[in-house]
Amino acid sequence: MISFSSDYTKGAHPNILQRLAETNFEQNTGYGTDRHCEAAAEKIRKACGLDDAQIFFLVGGTQTNQTIIDMVLGPYEGVVAATTGHIAAHEAGAIEFSGHKVLTIDCHGEETDTAKYGDNIGKISATALTELLERFYGDDNHEHMVFPGAVYISHPTEYGTLYTKRELNDISAVCRQYQIPLFLDGARLGYGLMSRRTDVTIQDIAGAVDVFYIGGTKVGAMFGEAVVFTHKDAVKHPIPIIKQHGALLAKGWLLGVQFDTLFTDDLYFEISRNAIDMAELVKEGLVKKGYKMFLDSPTNQQFVIMDNEKLKEFDGKVGYGFWEKYDDTHTVIRFATDWATTKEDVEKLMELL
Repeated sequence: MISFSSDYTKGAHPNILQRLAETNFEQNTGYGTDRHCEAAAEKIRKACGLDDAQIFFLVGGTQTNQTIIDMVLGPYEGVVAATTGHIAAHEAGAIEFSGHKVLTIDCHGEETDTAKYGDNIGKISATALTELLERFYGDDNHEHMVFPGAVYISHPTEYGTLYTKRELNDISAVCRQYQIPLFLDGARLGYGLMSRRTDVTIQDIAGAVDVFYIGGTKVGAMFGEAVVFTHKDAVKHPIPIIKQHGALLAKGWLLGVQFDTLFTDDLYFEISRNAIDMAELVKEGLVKKGYKMFLDSPTNQQFVIMDNEKLKEFDGKVGYGFWEKYDDTHTVIRFATDWATTKEDVEKLMELL
C-alpha cells in the first residue's frame, strides 16, 4: 500500500541517521546542555537573523504547544486561536488540561469557482482579533473572565493555507498594542516557507512573533521541534516548566544532532521544497482527472472531494487522511506529501485514481 495519509509516516533523512550513528558512542551531558544542541541553536539563530534568541528542543508538536502556551500565560489567561486551529480542534484538550482556555475566532473562507474555500480558511485576521480584544476589554465584567493572554497561529494552517507577510505583521501589531505574545506553530514550517506562493521568510516570522517553533517531526527528523523565543531571556526559568510538562529529554543531544544536521547546508529548506514540488504534481494530476479540489492549498496538504463509492476502492491500496463530510455522498480527504515523497509515489497514486 502507498500512503499519503500524513507527513510523518517515514523515519528520518539519511543524513540524520548517519550523524546519529556517528555520534552514538559519544558521552554527552544531558537535558540539552550538550555541544550538539548549542551548535544547532547557533545555526538556527543565524538562519533567523536573531543573535540573542532563546532556543530549546522538545520532542513533539502537542507537547510543544502545551509547554509554550503554559510558559507565556498567567493562571487566569487563555490563548486566542482560530476555530480550526490545531490546539482548538485536534489536541484532545491538551491546552485546557494544562489549565488554560482556548478562546476561538471563526475563520471562514469564501467559495470560489474551483474550490469551496479561498485563501482565508484556517486563518485569523487582525480585524477579527481586534474585535475580540475590544469586546473583552469593553465588558465591564472582564475582570471576572478568562483574559486573552496570547495569540496562537500556525503556518501553514490546518487547511494548508498561509499567512502573507502583511497579514502576519498586522496581527503582530495588534498583539504588541495589547502587549500579548504572538505564538506561531511551525510543525510544518518548512513546507510553508518553501511554498511557491509565499512572501514570508523565516526572518520575517522571527521579526513578527514572540515565539515560534521549527517542526522537525514532519520535516525530515526522526522526532523533534526547535522552539525559538525571539527575545533574549523571554522565559526566565524555562527548564523547570519544560520538566513539569514531562518534556525535558534526558538524552537531549539526540535532538541537537538532528537539528544541527537539518540546518547544515540548507538541508531543511531543500527537503521541504521537495514536498511542495510533489504536492503540486498531486494537485495537477487530480485536476486533470476531473476531481474537484476542496480548496486551493499552496502547501504539502491537498484536499479533494471524493465520491464515497470511489473511496471504497482505496481500501488496502492507498492511505489518505479523512478530513470532513462534504455531503451525503461525498467526503473531503487529504493527501499529504513530505520531504521524501517521490515522483514514483505520485505516479502510483494517479494510477489508483
